Amino acid sequence: MLIQEGDFGDNLFIVQRGRLRSFLADNTGKELTLCLHGPLDYVGEMSLDGGPRSANVEALEATQCSVVSRATLLAYISAEPEFSMELLARVIRRARLATESARSVALIDVYGRLVRLLNQIAGDCNANGERVLQERLTHQAMAQHLACSREMVSRLLKDLETGGYVAVRDRWIWLLKPLPARW
Repeated sequence: MLIQEGDFGDNLFIVQRGRLRSFLADNTGKELTLCLHGPLDYVGEMSLDGGPRSANVEALEATQCSVVSRATLLAYISAEPEFSMELLARVIRRARLATESARSVALIDVYGRLVRLLNQIAGDCNANGERVLQERLTHQAMAQHLACSREMVSRLLKDLETGGYVAVRDRWIWLLKPLPARW
C-alpha cells in the first residue's frame, strides 16, 4: 500500500515501472477502482494542498516510483511555470474521470458499465473480427471497476458466453462479436 486514504502526506509519486491502482474502500471491504497507473503516471497530487489523501493507492505488481516532495514540486513549478499547466490539466482530467465515473454508476446499469469496460480494454479485431482483452482481469477486479458484486459480473459474463458473445481461451477473455447495447 503506497497511499492510505485519509492520511496526510505531501509527496507526489511518479511511476517509473510497474502498475498502481487507486481505489476507494468502505469498512466492509467493498472497493471501487478509480484508475490504473503505469510508467510516467503520477499519483498523490491531490494532497499537495495540505489536505488528507483522497484515495488508497496500491501496487499491483513490483513497482518503482520516484518520490517528489511538495517543496521540490513547488520549486520546480517556480522554475518551470509551464509545468503548472500540465499539472493542472492532469488534475482536470482526473476530475472529469471522477465525474464520468459518478455518472456511470448513477445512470448506467451494470451491464452497460461492463460493456464499456470490456470495450475499453479489448484490443483490435483479428481476421475473424474477434478482440482479446489486453489485460487479465478477475471477476472481482471487474466488479471493483464497475461498483457491483463479483457475482453480478460472473452472471453477466456467463450469459454473454452462452449467447456466443464472449469466450475464455487460455484464461483470456475474447469478444467474439460486438456486444449488444442491452441485455
